[in-house]
Amino acid sequence: MLAMALAALDATIISTAVPQIVGDLGGFSVFSWLFSGYLLAVTVTLPVYGKLSDTFGRKPVLVFGIALFLVGSLLCAGAWDMASLIAFRVVQGLGGGAIQGTVQTIAGDLYGLKGRPRIQARLSTVWALSSVAGPAVGGALAGYTSWRWIFLINLPVGALALWLVMRHLHEPARPTRERPRVDWAGALAIFATGGLLLTALVQGGVAWDWLSAPSLAMLGGAAVCAAATVLIERRAAEPIIPGWVWRRRTIVAANLALGALGLVIIAPSVFLPTYAQSVLGLGPVAAGLVLSVMTLSWPISAALSNRVYNRIGFRRCAILGISGAALTLFAFPFLPYPGAAWQPALLMLVLGAALGLFQLPLIVGVQSSVGWEERGTATASIFFCRQVGQSVGAALFGAIANATLTDRLADAPAEIRPGLPEDLDSVSHALEHPEGLTDQAAEYLRRAVDTAVDHVYVGSAAAAAAAVLVLFFVAPRVFPIREDGEEGETADEETA
Repeated sequence: MLAMALAALDATIISTAVPQIVGDLGGFSVFSWLFSGYLLAVTVTLPVYGKLSDTFGRKPVLVFGIALFLVGSLLCAGAWDMASLIAFRVVQGLGGGAIQGTVQTIAGDLYGLKGRPRIQARLSTVWALSSVAGPAVGGALAGYTSWRWIFLINLPVGALALWLVMRHLHEPARPTRERPRVDWAGALAIFATGGLLLTALVQGGVAWDWLSAPSLAMLGGAAVCAAATVLIERRAAEPIIPGWVWRRRTIVAANLALGALGLVIIAPSVFLPTYAQSVLGLGPVAAGLVLSVMTLSWPISAALSNRVYNRIGFRRCAILGISGAALTLFAFPFLPYPGAAWQPALLMLVLGAALGLFQLPLIVGVQSSVGWEERGTATASIFFCRQVGQSVGAALFGAIANATLTDRLADAPAEIRPGLPEDLDSVSHALEHPEGLTDQAAEYLRRAVDTAVDHVYVGSAAAAAAAVLVLFFVAPRVFPIREDGEEGETADEETA
């Protein structure tokens, strides 16, 4: 759990320290790659580490991941310019990918069907609390010491996690394979495909236009690399992403549904703080609290979900959760304008409870449908799809928000149109410093942001509705249950 906390914390801890980092190192035009580089490295390595953990065992992969993460942290603390810091953040992400996927797989190995909900709920709690605490911790360290301590603080905590893993993690004995083969060509093809696709999604509409030459070149390159990946994996003796990942309905449905979840959580995690500050007039801390209530109900709901799916089955429990999420997201545009902080906070509380009923049954269901030798690959596939969904969601909903704002600003009354900002970030900045705006212009901008965020939430609700359809038409009515070579009936099979 310490290792998981480190990986989650580092995804967000740097956000509030950006002004200090840019002031020290420069590179304002490329600072977004501090986040994008880490995300890219984590995402594209998940399938590779999943396969390696099935081949060589979980412990060696986790030890390697923690060690690489610590090396990356030490290098980040010593960065001399923005380019070096971005490069070292990628090194951190290469270690973080091993931590994220392998910890989840180990939880599935060490606990049976009855124990998995409890441990997965604890991991969800650790991840949620660490992600929410990240900006506060980063801001405190940057404000009272130096931004370099954001990375140095990882060293003692990570060293303790590494020592605990090496001393106390004992994997059950498994038959050893003769001369295990690693599909390095497939790994390289997956890196290239994921890197090009995610770079195009992250930078499209930001660094360049969607229909510009760089964007089209990267998307075309990703398509070519994806085709090459399929050909390589079909011929490989031990493919990184085996064909059964996309042939078994249980895993396919979970991959697609959790990919949709990646889109769903973008609306609250990215756009709710902007709504809270620009429309409701809250400060950064209060805006963060509106979002953080989701992390209160999510782990509690996840911990209780086993009682639900033991009665109605994995599939029905997940459908219940994501249907509740869709209704909650559809309700957001009906909040009164400008409203009060408790209203979106209440919706986030309900949303967290709904998503707890949705995500955990799918994770436990997939892990319980495969044996030890496939669990790393299966677990990595679902988290890989969720990460890709988040990248797609950030790009798609960012485009929707900016398009809505552009239309609203184009329709602004002539007397307030001159000097109005043109995109969401500029609007938010203008509303934070409204001295140069008339009252009429400020009110118009607040309503424009409200409309843009409403459209994002409708899109997020549509993604949730798509997940419902996937579970209805793709997922099997009964998830097949296998416990490392043993097959038998469970409550899910008896009641679904």
